[in-house]
This record gives sequence, C-alpha cells and structure tokens, in this order.
Amino acid sequence: MVVSRVPGRIAAVSVRRLSVDPLTAARRLLGATLVGRGVSAMIVEVEAYGGPEDGPWPDAASHSYRGMGGRNAVMFGPAGRLYTYRSHGIHVCANVVCATDQVAGAVLLRATAIESGADVAQGRRGEAVRPAALARGPGNLCSAMGITMEDNGIDLFDAKSPIQLKLGEKRDGVAGPRVGVSKAADRPWRLWLAGRPEVSLYRRSPRAPAPGESD
Repeated sequence: MVVSRVPGRIAAVSVRRLSVDPLTAARRLLGATLVGRGVSAMIVEVEAYGGPEDGPWPDAASHSYRGMGGRNAVMFGPAGRLYTYRSHGIHVCANVVCATDQVAGAVLLRATAIESGADVAQGRRGEAVRPAALARGPGNLCSAMGITMEDNGIDLFDAKSPIQLKLGEKRDGVAGPRVGVSKAADRPWRLWLAGRPEVSLYRRSPRAPAPGESD
C-alpha cells in the first residue's frame, strides 16, 4: 500500500482495499486496528458474509441473501461502512461492509485484542471479565468498544467518525467454518490469528446439517 500524508487519500486507498469479495476483505481485516470511544484494539477474528442468490457470491447465511430492505441496505455499499444489528434482539454486532455499491458483502468482527483503553473496556464489560475475554465474541466486542446500533452506516475511514478502522499489512490467518450459522455451515469463511487467546471457540448451530452436508 502506498502511504499518503493526505487523510483523504489514505481513506480512498483503504476503501479500495475493501472493495473486493468478502473473503479477501476478511483477510485484509485480520490484524487491522479498530479505534473509538477510548479503546484501541487489534482485530483477531472475523467472518465473511456474501450476498443475494443472484449476486456474485450468494450466501444463504447472510442478512442480504433475500435482497435489500430496511437496515441491511448498508450491506450493499459503499465499502468501509459499519453495519450493525442485534443478535437475538439483545447483543449488538458489527460488520465492515466490503464489495462495491449495490453489491452486498460484509465481514463480521468476531474478536479483538485490546491494545489501549483496557480500563475503559473493563468498565463496560465488568471487573470479573478476564482481559483476553473483554472483546471475545461479536456482542462482547461491541460492548467493549462502545459500538451501538446508532453507529449503523458510519464511515469507518472518516476522521470524524466515533469508530474508525486502520488497515495494516497482510496477516496470515487460519480458516474454518463460521460459528452458529444453520445455512452454508461448512463454508470456511471464519478467519482468525493463530495462538491468540482472544479468539472465540467454534460452536456449530444445532440447526445446521451434519458436517459435510452443507456448502
């Protein structure tokens, strides 16, 4: 990546790096830095999600599979936006939008390693939570980082955004099936950095077909 001292150019280069298919974008997000609301953290685990059945990477497990509508419109671009949703109506989860305008794709942020602001993250998560578990799991990540539903659609490369993303050099990650999805359950679109204690455990959905019977 060519580094520019002009913030606008850096943002443009970063957006181009994410204007790709979800799995490539997921690889580029591993090791990136998420900053905001008093906390800075390195992304150590992600999951890629595609789009509608008639798109370039159909994905029945994706929120955009049935097409654009309501809150999932953010998933259809542009790249570099934050897509938030509530899991089971309770926990806020955050995704980085990838691909291009009108082509859906996103990467779920599953775990980060807190690098600064640990006291702030600890205050949000509770004193009993171990440091490695502060941002382990999508809901805990958002809680520790202070990400809320109101952040849906913000530009992660805008210097004025409350949550910002800084891409780094390519990191080699381990690949495996995504956690808790009942469709496309065998797809190895979950990536993580080996040896990191912050990475979550794999749990297969009880509604998913037997291993090997899904894509």
